[in-house]
Amino acid sequence: MRYTVVKNITRALLCGTVLLGPVGCSDFLDEKAPSNLTADNFFTIPDHAEAGLAATYANLRFIGDGAGIFSNNWQMLEAMTGTSTTETAQNSDLNNLYSLSHDGNTIHVVNYWNGLYRVVAQANLVLDRVPGIPLMDAAQKTKVLGETRFLRAWAYFMLVRLWGDVPLITKPQTDAFAPDFQPTRATQEDVYKLIIEDLQAAESAGLAWTDVSGRVNLAAVKTQLAKVYLTMAGFPLSKGASHYKLAADKALEVITYANSKPTEINLFTTYEDVHKESTKNRVEHLFMIQYNSVVASNPMDNFYGNFKPINYNGPTGTGSSVPTASFYNSYDKTDLRVKDQDGYFYTTYFTNGNGERFSLGAPYVFKHFNRTANGTQGVVGTRLNNLNVPQIRYAETLLIYAEAQNEVGGPTQATYDAMKRIRDRAQLTTPALGTYTQATFREAVWRERWYELCYEQLTWFDMIRLRKVFNETTKGFDNFVGHVNLSTNKALEQKHLLLPLGVQEMLNNPNLRPQNPGYPGV
Repeated sequence: MRYTVVKNITRALLCGTVLLGPVGCSDFLDEKAPSNLTADNFFTIPDHAEAGLAATYANLRFIGDGAGIFSNNWQMLEAMTGTSTTETAQNSDLNNLYSLSHDGNTIHVVNYWNGLYRVVAQANLVLDRVPGIPLMDAAQKTKVLGETRFLRAWAYFMLVRLWGDVPLITKPQTDAFAPDFQPTRATQEDVYKLIIEDLQAAESAGLAWTDVSGRVNLAAVKTQLAKVYLTMAGFPLSKGASHYKLAADKALEVITYANSKPTEINLFTTYEDVHKESTKNRVEHLFMIQYNSVVASNPMDNFYGNFKPINYNGPTGTGSSVPTASFYNSYDKTDLRVKDQDGYFYTTYFTNGNGERFSLGAPYVFKHFNRTANGTQGVVGTRLNNLNVPQIRYAETLLIYAEAQNEVGGPTQATYDAMKRIRDRAQLTTPALGTYTQATFREAVWRERWYELCYEQLTWFDMIRLRKVFNETTKGFDNFVGHVNLSTNKALEQKHLLLPLGVQEMLNNPNLRPQNPGYPGV
């Protein structure tokens, strides 16, 4: 983490030397070597605060880092859901996730833990050092700290849902003698307490409601708070009605603002807009992980079918994450989301990206497909995949409100309208409000979450907070434990509600023991 900051600042100093022109020999000899920059002498001016925050944002891109052959880290959160399968099966770690036989040596598991704690570490450094920067505008300082606390909360929210009790580190760790260098695991209650504190601080940091640059904004903060409350209402904390009410109220704040400023926050009119470069960080996209081919290209290419000529590379793609036929076929046949190239899937494309249409032979995920980069009929692609990766869409805000408010007092016109907006865009007919009970409306909203938010690395988290899993055959919901993932015909077990801790991590820090239940220890 420190190396990354120092490397970037050293590069900036070198560029600055070129821009400023030559300096005298004595001046040069008096200068402190750029390689001696450390976190202790770096955070001295406002630009340093912005650089430290930028490094925190950049660390979020660990989700796209490689996880062995034909795989990225993000695939972990798709493989276990049962809504995706693989056409290549060449990555043994990914195969273990599909077959629910992963353990503390599985590379995706290890990489997620390390990646999330890198975000935490960088955020802690910014939060520790920025308050002491002199001559920094107070509003700018508050905003930087608010954005940083959102990002730390984002990381801890992932950690606590994936592993349960996890180390709660809030200060920079400078050496092996630091008091928290080998931390114990904090309770989930304590982790959630910090998450809420961080998000509430971000909420009061003076952020704009939206930000087309991709920085944290108020709509994202409030929706994330609503999501946290919704999760706390369910398993394993089971806070129930009080937190469903908190979730509904917070989501309603975003909906109320969106209704007053529909050009700022809204659902996109077409599904194509969900994956267009020109709509990044706008309208429905409340928060995204930023990608640009100059720095890092969008990492979702493993959704491409295996050896299909869908772009300028000709036959390409690994097919290591593809939809299961059972999930795809469970959609209503009239649902626009499964219409070829109009929704979230495609069954045909254009040879080499811009040629004649051909059949893919199966449905593939279109939600992250970049026509600008890959080309479309008669239009050559740019070869530069600058799409971002969605984290929070307004569609989810609507569904959080519909689910949470229903739990408070049953279906109302407002909850019905929120869910119906999702179905209207899919060109589906929604039964009248009076036909729903609280129980049937609950499952109707859950189904929309599965169908609308699929392949955005969200479904697994619904499964563990609800302890329910969508059954593609009955279109109802099974208990988590015992549900059979049709992709591999393997049943989910109690142990799968948490991930195992990494074996090497426990060897390095015995204070993390014992291993999560059901997995081999150390």
